[in-house]
Amino acid sequence: MQSDEQEIRQLVATWMAASKTGDVETVLSLMAEDVVFLQPGQPPMRKVDFAAAAQAQSGQEAPRIEGTSEIQEIQVLGEWAFMWTKLTVTVTPPGGSPSITRAGHTLSILMKEKGMWLLARDANLLSPVSKPET
Repeated sequence: MQSDEQEIRQLVATWMAASKTGDVETVLSLMAEDVVFLQPGQPPMRKVDFAAAAQAQSGQEAPRIEGTSEIQEIQVLGEWAFMWTKLTVTVTPPGGSPSITRAGHTLSILMKEKGMWLLARDANLLSPVSKPET
């Protein structure tokens, strides 16, 4: 049996792999029904909003999403856990350019439901990464 921390690390790895392959259903399965995403300058986003945005892209050629997530800390408190990560995400639209890279930290709250860890709240503090001039 995996430890809670190992299960949470696997959730992050699964999320990143599913994002890279465009597997929206897998990403949605890793979220609690009442998940809330917080991003600077944006209204809170809920699961239904996330799903709608993903489905809007599915009718067209989807952008390529690649990223890295470096978990800095995980704390498990019974059926709840929190973690903070250093995250870098590059989104390349269909056709190849220009790619947009954002990086920063996230603070996530997870809950254990029916024996499975799910993302419940996520504060995403990513900001654009400027590219060096050539």
